[in-house]
Amino acid sequence: MIPWFESHLVQLGPVGIRTWGTLVAFGFLAGTTIAARRAKAKGLDPKMLWDIAFWTFISAMVGSRIFHVLFYDFGWYLEHPGDAIDPTKPGFSIAGGILFGVLAVWVFTKIKKLDLAAYADAVAWGLPWGVGIGRIGCFLIHDHPGSITSFPLGVRYPDGIVRHDLGLELSLVGFVMGIIFLIADRMRLVRSPGGWVGLFLVLDGISRLGLDMFRVTDARLGPLTPTQWLSLPLMGLGAFLVFRRQVDMGRK
Repeated sequence: MIPWFESHLVQLGPVGIRTWGTLVAFGFLAGTTIAARRAKAKGLDPKMLWDIAFWTFISAMVGSRIFHVLFYDFGWYLEHPGDAIDPTKPGFSIAGGILFGVLAVWVFTKIKKLDLAAYADAVAWGLPWGVGIGRIGCFLIHDHPGSITSFPLGVRYPDGIVRHDLGLELSLVGFVMGIIFLIADRMRLVRSPGGWVGLFLVLDGISRLGLDMFRVTDARLGPLTPTQWLSLPLMGLGAFLVFRRQVDMGRK
């Protein structure tokens, strides 16, 4: 079992640095660096990739907040509307971030008249690593406690109970997705335009459908969390993007 340790704020002299925000920023920088290198290797403009990543990051942060406010704790925000726009308050859903991030890539490439699928695939290459690093911040502040478990990677909480810690597990999933991307690329398993975006949506959806079952504090709409409901159509879209080339070839 993993012992309890946490970090909310790192004090550097008179300056306090928030752990979660810092790791999210590191995740963004690492993911974008990987995506920019992928773009360059595919003959795309890495500087344009950085512009896309910037607007995607802003859109994702806004979208993750909106999704959380609307679907996870709407009653609270009705009574405390100021909290909805206070970035220092907790409450961000990566599902909304993905949705708004995809929208941002689509809008930006349309405005700049870029190849949507090519640049989106390059962005997708950085996402697993960005998620892996950013979710370490969730683990260190323990904002996603899970159900009681005997799982070897369970965390012993201060009350002595060993629980799933979804921040840790989703971080590991991010790194595993990155490794799957490397293997799939080496084996040339993804060939359709937009296929890397599709692979990310499928893998992320599978992980959320499984791991969200262990959450103990999240809202539920029927049997599933809001993120799980959103994951279902996104997985369908992802599967279409991954297998589109094979389907088209079959028709020919």
